[in-house]
Formats: sequence, C-alpha cells, structure tokens
Amino acid sequence: MSSSGPALSQGFGYGIVLGVGFAFALFMIALTHVLKHFNNQVQTSEMFNTAGRTMKSGIVAAAVVSSWTWAATLLQSSGVCYRYGVSGPFWYASGATVQILLFATLAITLKKRAPNAHTFLEAIKARYGAPAHLTFMTFGLITNVLVSLMLIAGGSATVNALTGVHAVAAIFLMPIPVVAYTFIGGLKAAFITDYIHGFALFVIIITFALTAYGTSDLLGSPSKVYDLLVEGAKAHPVDGNKDGSYLTMRSQGGATFFVINIVGNFGTVFLDNGYYNKAIAAHPVHALPGYIMGGLAWFAIPWLTATTLGLSALALESNPRFPTYPHRMSQDEVSAGLALPYAAVALLGKGGAVATLIMVFLAVTSAFNSELVATSSIFTYDIYRTYVNPKATGKRLVRMSHVCMVAYSSVICCISIGLWYNGISMGYLYLLMGVLISAAVIPATLTLLWDGQNRWAAAVSPIVGTACAIAAWLATASRTCGALDVACTGSNDAMLAGNVTALLSPVVLVPALTLAFGQDKYDWRSMMEIRKADDHDVVEDSGLDAEAQRQVEISTSRESFEKEQHKLNKAFKIACIITTLMALIFLVLWPMPLYGSGYIFSKTFFTGWVVVGIIWIFCSFIAVGLYPAWESRQTLTKVIKLIVTGKKLKPVFVGEQPTPEDPSGTATPIKSESVSKAVTVGS
Repeated sequence: MSSSGPALSQGFGYGIVLGVGFAFALFMIALTHVLKHFNNQVQTSEMFNTAGRTMKSGIVAAAVVSSWTWAATLLQSSGVCYRYGVSGPFWYASGATVQILLFATLAITLKKRAPNAHTFLEAIKARYGAPAHLTFMTFGLITNVLVSLMLIAGGSATVNALTGVHAVAAIFLMPIPVVAYTFIGGLKAAFITDYIHGFALFVIIITFALTAYGTSDLLGSPSKVYDLLVEGAKAHPVDGNKDGSYLTMRSQGGATFFVINIVGNFGTVFLDNGYYNKAIAAHPVHALPGYIMGGLAWFAIPWLTATTLGLSALALESNPRFPTYPHRMSQDEVSAGLALPYAAVALLGKGGAVATLIMVFLAVTSAFNSELVATSSIFTYDIYRTYVNPKATGKRLVRMSHVCMVAYSSVICCISIGLWYNGISMGYLYLLMGVLISAAVIPATLTLLWDGQNRWAAAVSPIVGTACAIAAWLATASRTCGALDVACTGSNDAMLAGNVTALLSPVVLVPALTLAFGQDKYDWRSMMEIRKADDHDVVEDSGLDAEAQRQVEISTSRESFEKEQHKLNKAFKIACIITTLMALIFLVLWPMPLYGSGYIFSKTFFTGWVVVGIIWIFCSFIAVGLYPAWESRQTLTKVIKLIVTGKKLKPVFVGEQPTPEDPSGTATPIKSESVSKAVTVGS
C-alpha cells in the first residue's frame, strides 16, 4: 500500500472478514428461526426462491439498492473520479441508475405476463422453447459469474491493501458467511440482510461526507476541497478535460466511460436473474414503487461517495498523510479501486480504514448473496426441474438450491484466484462485462414487450451480437496499440467499440431474423401457465392430498387474478411515463448542458453540487433505511409481542376457513404453522 505498510493489522482484517461475516450469519439464522415460529413462515421451495411473492415496496427498494451496490459502486466510481474529476461520479451514477428505473417497466410486465415464474428464464422457455432458453440461460449465468468475480476481486483487493491479508485468503473467506445465511434463509434472508447492510452502508457514507466537507482538519469544507482541486489541476492537468480542470463535466475520457458504463449496466440488470427475483418476490402493487424508489435512492451512493472520497484523494495526494505520498497513485492502484481506501485513511486514519473495510465488506457480501440466490434459482428451476427431474418435490428443490450455492461459491473463488494472479482487476472486468453480455439485452426486453419476435431472433441474435462485439473489441485494441495484452484490451477505445457493438447489433439482427423467419404472433398464454413448485411431501404431511391443495390455490388465485391484472396494467402505463422521463433527466437534461457548455464549476456552484448530494443521501437513507421498518411495523410489533409474552402458534390445516377471531388467509401448503393463531404456552 505504502512505504509505511497497511493501515490495519492482518488480525484486524481476519476479524472483520470472519467476525462480522459470521455475526451476520448467526443473526440471520436466528432471525429466520424467529420468523418461522412467530410469523407463520415455512421454508418451502417457493419461500426459499421467491420469498412468498409478498415483499413490500420499502424492502424491495432496500434490496435493490443493496444488491446494486457492488464493490465497484464504491471503488470504481471513486477511481473514475480520481481520473476525470467531478464528472466521474455523475457519469458513473447516472449511467447505472437509468437501468434500474427502466427495469421497473420489465418488472411490472413480468409480474403481469408470468405471475408464477421463479426466474425470467422460465418465461423464455415458455415462449420460445429449449434453444432460446439455453441461450439466455448461458448469458444469465455469465452475467452472474462476472458480477460475482467483480465483487470478490474488489473486496479482496481492498482487504489486502488495508490489512495486508493475502488476497487469496480474502477471496476464500469472504463468501463463507454469505453462503451460511443464504443457505438457511434463501431469498427472504437476502432481502433482510440487504436492508441491514444498506442501513449500515448509508451511515458510513454519511459519516465520510460530513467529515470531508464539515469536520476534517485537512479539508473541512467544500471551499477548501475546491481550492485544492484547482491547485491539483495546475500540477496534474487532466488530458481531455476542459482546460485540464477537475471541476468540469466536459471530459472526453469521462464521456467515453459514460457510454461504456450505460451499455455494460444494461446487461448486468436486464440479464441478472437477481433483479427478476426481486420483481417476482415483490407484491404486485409494490413492484413499481419499490424499483423506482430503489433506483433514485441508489443514485446518491456512487455520486456522493465518489464526490467525497474520489475528490478527497485528489485533494490530499500531496499531503504527507496520503498513503502513497510523495508519489501519485499508479494506474494499477486506481484500476483496483484503491482511491477510496487511500482517501479514507488520509481523512480518518485507522478509523477511516476500519469504516472502509466494513463498508466494502458489506457491499460485497450483500450483493454476493443476491447472486447466490439468482444462480441457485437458475440451476434449480431452469436446469434441474426443467431438464433433469420435472417431478421434483419441494424438499428436493431446496436441497438442490443448497448444493448449487456451495458449488457456485467454490467455482467463483477458484476463478478469482486465477484472475488475481494474472493481474486482471475489478476495473477491467467492469469495462469488459458489456462486451460479453449486452447483446442479449434487446432480445430479452422484446421477449416481454413485443409479441412479434420469433424464436430464431431470440436465440441467434445474442450469440451473433456477442461474436461481433468481441471481434470489434479485439480489432480495435490491436489497431490502437498493436497488442492484445491486459493493458491494451482494457483501453477506453477498445472497450467502447466492443460495448457499443454488443448493445446495438441486435437492432440489426432482430429485424433481419424476424423478416427471414416470419413475425411471431404470440398470445402470452404459455407464460401464464408456468406453475409454482408443488410441495407434495409437505402437503401429504398436512393431511390434504395434492389435488385438494391445488384447488385451494386455483380458487384463491382466480378471486384475485383479474384485480391484480388491472392494477398491473395501470402500473405499466405509469412506469412507462415515469421511467422514461427520469431516464431523460439523468442522461440528457441534467448532464448535457454542463458538458456542452464546457462550464468549469465556480466555488459557489461546487458547494451547491456537494450540498445537493448530501441532501440526496439523507433522503435515500430515509427511503430505504427508515421507511421499510415503518412499513413492516405491524409484523415487527406482532413478532415482538409473541416473543415477550411466550406464546406459540397453533397449527391449522391449509384450506381451513379462518375463524372470526383469526381472519388471516391461507397460503403455505403445510399443516404445522402455515396459518395460525397465537395461544398461551401450555393451553
């Protein structure tokens, strides 16, 4: 890290990775047990993989924010800020927010078209059959692998830089507690830990912002930061920025990154089954507000984090307290995302190192558990139940989910070690992901939004588009610097060519294949016929046969189906208007006037820029830190009362009519605690 060595000891590093990790694991295991016994939750395969399809908007927003907050969100955004100045945080944040906002439209459409789906890939299979299903399954798994590798690569690099813990040890240790609590709690555990992790993350980010711009003896105000950035630009002007300034949105390198960022993140949202999982888990009424609130809340995280710590790194690198002093950071350090931890150490010493370690660790583990559930859902439902054992029981499906989680984590660790020894960093993977996956974005979107795309267009265009993207990427790298090494293939020009080709090639390929093989006239029925998992074993234990339980489910769904469809139709229209308007604001109306004019921020404008970011982060904290707890206050109150009063749940058969004193509905196919009322122990 520096000539003085890491800011923290190896023992502290192991303590954070293992201690905090397993503390969360034990907490989640205990919480899952409490929810089972005091809130009528039984871990069937449906609950494990869909969280009962009843999540409210606040917790959905919190889960979206936490899952979309990767190590790269904190580290890469700060690195981009270090390279390009004040424009970098905005290019990162806006270029990755619009996907979440636009995805709200797809989330609503999936809830409408395939209400019983467990994964987006099930809808692909229902519409196009096996060939397209296998194509999109491959792209989905590649997406999950790339995201997981970025998480582990960024997290291990930070742990190594701050504590001296060997990167290989960090790579193997970080996933263990995540697997432990996700293994027990499934998607519900992922939602709850997402909320807790996000809460802690906001507190740490707010602390850094108030320190840098309010209380630090080195900085302490936007005015002081501004003056140091002006001095820094004189000593190290930024090539491609207006007048070499760090305080302008006119940045050629930043704009190039902006395009790469937009393309790559379309792939990681629209093809990552984790985001579809959250749409599936959301109650139909709460999917739209959950995703919009989550997208707007998330914007403040990379924007303010990088505006705080990325600019602090630039402002303090000439200060003896900066870890690399008297030298500037190397390109390898910037690519590894170390601008953030170095700035944190300069600002707060060991306290900053501890806060950074916890913040990055929480970001890695929270996002990784989402990837675990997403991947296990694909293997369980799209591979095992579809092609291996179509009659698998609920218990068997849960067991397969467990096996997949352990196997997937092991594979990710092994690949991460290979990447680390070959010098491939989180920053390189971040720029590369769009080249490898974004050719499937448009065909995937049209699957839910257009009835005319035929199976050939869906199955072939992603493959051909990816081949074209890889060719464009490597050809540009070879032409611009004459080599195909990591440095050359990771250059902005090469990555830009590959990313843009990947996203836009289906614009040509889909119409061509549609014309060649005929336009489809899909009626959406096969998606509606996707069935839920049948937990025959637990149904038999409850005293009801499978057909009786099936009739109960059909009766219940028929009563509410038309009402839900009406709500979803209305939500879809609202989503189209709101998300399109917000995308225009973030991509055009806000940044482009500043970029086009070449305006260099005045001290007053910069101060306002920072103040808006701080206000936004507090609003985000209220939306996804406090609101979910308020939204779930009745459940929390009920569970606490049951624990304090020593009551337990009385079992009631599924399908049994509730008494006037017990107006709760029935849903879970099990006898013991699926639908219950509290009675005094021993009564």
